[in-house]
Amino acid sequence: MDRIDLFRVFVRVVETASFTRAADTLGLPRSSVSAAVAELERRVGARLLYRTTRKVSPTQDGAAFHERCLRVIADVEETEGLFRQSREKPSGKLRIDVPGRIGRLVVAPALPAFLDAYPDIAIDLGVTDRAVNLVEDGVDCVLRVGPLGDSTLVARPIGRLPLINVASPAYLASHGIPAGPDELGTHWAVNYASPSTGRVEPWEWIADGALRTLPVRGRVTVNNAEAYIACCLAGLGLIQIPAYDVRIHLEAGELVEIMPGHRAEPLAMTLLYPHRQHLSRRVQVFADWLQAVLQRAIAP
Repeated sequence: MDRIDLFRVFVRVVETASFTRAADTLGLPRSSVSAAVAELERRVGARLLYRTTRKVSPTQDGAAFHERCLRVIADVEETEGLFRQSREKPSGKLRIDVPGRIGRLVVAPALPAFLDAYPDIAIDLGVTDRAVNLVEDGVDCVLRVGPLGDSTLVARPIGRLPLINVASPAYLASHGIPAGPDELGTHWAVNYASPSTGRVEPWEWIADGALRTLPVRGRVTVNNAEAYIACCLAGLGLIQIPAYDVRIHLEAGELVEIMPGHRAEPLAMTLLYPHRQHLSRRVQVFADWLQAVLQRAIAP
């Protein structure tokens, strides 16, 4: 292997924390991956990885070397593709992952137009609300909604998701219409628990430019957007939900917006890539297309 290939192997081992998983994602024998790392350590004259029976992790030198490798690989590939990308038609399989309802309500219905525009691209569409490991799962890019944790992934902001407050007419007929957050103490909410942490999200709104929160009593707690909306439709309480998610229910009169002057802060939408060298031409055109589709679809 040349130096760049050795760098690529090392980067993949660090990201997957495993020689075996790195070998699988690179399509190489595990022995070749081990030999490549050993050769790289010999060349640089330093131990780059801690190896145990269960996990591989970078040493202090290895962590610093990993960051340099990422920059070198990205610069090499950017240089190699400087003129090629403008001539080539995007092609190949593109593996993406998006949240459940965005995938079903926004992305999937719009995909025919994308595939008509780029007939040489095939889409492997993951639709899930779980956290996806891009490297281990072999995913090219993932759409995340909400705040991001610390990560070495490259993040591309692609818009903000407006939230509204809604309730069913039956609930409002029984409990009255809250004029503002100060009346929430006499109301019920359908509580939403984060599927990753189990934390029940409080009611939120913006007042005087600051975020305010308040726990609201609830008789039912869910961890899924489908159930969240279904419980609201059944009259079990108030919910805060992305506007696009309940547009058809608002138009049909099955849900009613409440407290329009006390909305929660919009949620950030971000497209994540493993790192710059994975930003192929097909990922670039998909990211541009997805941003345009979402911005059309999410307006309240």
